[in-house]
Amino acid sequence: PEESPLIEAQKKFIDALPLRSIASETVPLAEAVGRILYEDLASPENSPSYPRVIVEGFLVHTAATEGATEDSSVTFNIAGEIKPGDSVCPNFKADEALQVATGSIVSDQPLSVVRMWEAQVEGSQVSITRPFPPRFFIEEMGCDIQQGATVLEAGCRLTAMDIGNIASLGIDQVKVTRRPRVTMFSSGDEVIPYTEAVKPGAIRDSNSVMLCAAITETGGLASFAGIMKDDFECFASILKTTLKDADMVVISGGTAVGGRDFISDLVSAAGELILDGVPMRSGRPLIMGIAEGKPIVCVAGHPPEA
Repeated sequence: PEESPLIEAQKKFIDALPLRSIASETVPLAEAVGRILYEDLASPENSPSYPRVIVEGFLVHTAATEGATEDSSVTFNIAGEIKPGDSVCPNFKADEALQVATGSIVSDQPLSVVRMWEAQVEGSQVSITRPFPPRFFIEEMGCDIQQGATVLEAGCRLTAMDIGNIASLGIDQVKVTRRPRVTMFSSGDEVIPYTEAVKPGAIRDSNSVMLCAAITETGGLASFAGIMKDDFECFASILKTTLKDADMVVISGGTAVGGRDFISDLVSAAGELILDGVPMRSGRPLIMGIAEGKPIVCVAGHPPEA
């Protein structure tokens, strides 16, 4: 299907933007949700870090189960228990079984887990009626994540689940991209701060708060630089200064002033005009450009269009 003019405009704009990297910063894991990972995250350890049981049941020697059938069961003496949190798996004889639970540690020997519903327990003994394969229902060390393996790739936006996975590896700090600094201007002689009383001919500036909220919502650091009057030379000078520190500039309003394409000329004066309007209902005055390698996005002053 044919793409909308807005999608086409966005693609053209993004393709024109030079690839550049914003500096990194290290943040506590608890504050990293929604941030962009700066570099590949490698696991410092195996996960799980030891072989462990994944069901409730009985740990037995695999070879001791080989002759078990419906007609000729094999019986083991319950010799003890390995509780989750125990640090070692004790040695036990071929005719013995150890009761285990999900998370119980096991050794590297040829052992198997008999699931609770496949065991017949009578007093201190447990019987089985079929053989079990080696390492049955045992997770091996590193089966989820190998030490040194890439857990998350650079450029991903960290989710709550990502935070949990990182925490499971004992990592408390992550390197993320610094939040992009986005400076926002409103423009127009008729525009007044939204806190002021409305007078004839004036328009309250609700866009500054709305667009700064949108910038924050999408991960940027919004900074409102004020309402600019329709003075081209003054605005051009301030924009040039702003681009030294900002990673992006957003301008609301001032699309056309006195018959002049005010904002289009402003972007052209600062850098390169990439898009001068998009053919779409309620929002044609969408202007996008690049200056100092940084994006400038200009929207209409009418709030629904902005």
